[in-house]
Amino acid sequence: MTDAHQSFLDLLHAQRVWDVELPGFDPAAAPPTPLPLFHRWFAEAVAAGQVEPHTMSLATTDGEGHPDVRTLMLHDVDERGWHFATHRTSAKGRQLAARPCAALGFYWPAQGRQVRVRGPVTECAPAESLADLHARSTGALASALTGSQSEVLGSLEELTRTADAAWERARAEPDAQVTSWTRYVVEAREVEFFQGDAARRHVRLRYRRQDAGWTRELLWP
Repeated sequence: MTDAHQSFLDLLHAQRVWDVELPGFDPAAAPPTPLPLFHRWFAEAVAAGQVEPHTMSLATTDGEGHPDVRTLMLHDVDERGWHFATHRTSAKGRQLAARPCAALGFYWPAQGRQVRVRGPVTECAPAESLADLHARSTGALASALTGSQSEVLGSLEELTRTADAAWERARAEPDAQVTSWTRYVVEAREVEFFQGDAARRHVRLRYRRQDAGWTRELLWP
């Protein structure tokens, strides 16, 4: 083992998790469906000072079945499912077109909590996708107008020129359309709520959709 590797391991092993007082979680008192519990946990994460609680990991698979993952923002959670948006022409957009299913992961260390979501993915109507884009910031519109997401970039200078032009257009045309921008919904079939415990007696509650309702079950940590 090299000195550099040993230094890395020493640093890695020195890290600690959940150096805060963790909340309790009584799964017997959980609601019959996952949506109200997610809304409550999200609000509690915000109240606990969790940084960027609206970010999540999105896992997809490509046409050959190889997994891929990235971090992006949650746009909504309603009776339809968990919403996010991206370019239909991006890597994840192409992967979702080939295999329309995904998994989401939220991690809120301020309270030792995770939420995992799995299910099929559907595209929203173009009008809803456009409204989603225009409800966001000028920077978000500029980023969408920059386009070419996941394509090979020739140089940072090219990015700067293109991004500057996109920002200028976003300010001048706040209603500009980006036809590739698409809002997606993960229609959850499974939702798991994980509450960490300092004694490693983690509580895991999984909701599984069956027919028109949900079943709940505890999982071993």
